[in-house]
Amino acid sequence: MSINAEYINPFLESATVVFKSILKVDLRRGKLVIKENPVPSMDIAIIIGITGGVTGEIVYSMSFPMVVKIADVLMPNLSEDEIKNEYKDIVGELANMITGNAMNLFASTGKVIDITTPTVIEGNDFKFTMIKQTTLGITLYSTMGQLEMNIALK
Repeated sequence: MSINAEYINPFLESATVVFKSILKVDLRRGKLVIKENPVPSMDIAIIIGITGGVTGEIVYSMSFPMVVKIADVLMPNLSEDEIKNEYKDIVGELANMITGNAMNLFASTGKVIDITTPTVIEGNDFKFTMIKQTTLGITLYSTMGQLEMNIALK
């Protein structure tokens, strides 16, 4: 099964714009890989469901040190303890910005999509099952760390 580039590009473009405008860092694209499902490979994952003209899931993941760097930019006066208490909201909002921006790009092509509230999970060995669906995985590199995007849409 092939994955349509028109489903992938809005998320790549959105992540690049959000990181540049909000976090003031550039993202560099890594290699694309085809996976059996969108299970993340890093400590912190943000899962967003997609419904409407396109359906599936987007799973963003990153390391906790990258989350701390993002929190330092978005909420510079937080203590380490406050970051530990607030990081899920912070990265969830970042994922919302990326996905919301992608929704607008989809709308400009005539595809209307809706998104679920982000679910933020943490851990090294994720013990949950995701629907087996051909997924495009891409790692985006920045000075803050790596953002992995697993895009499973149809």
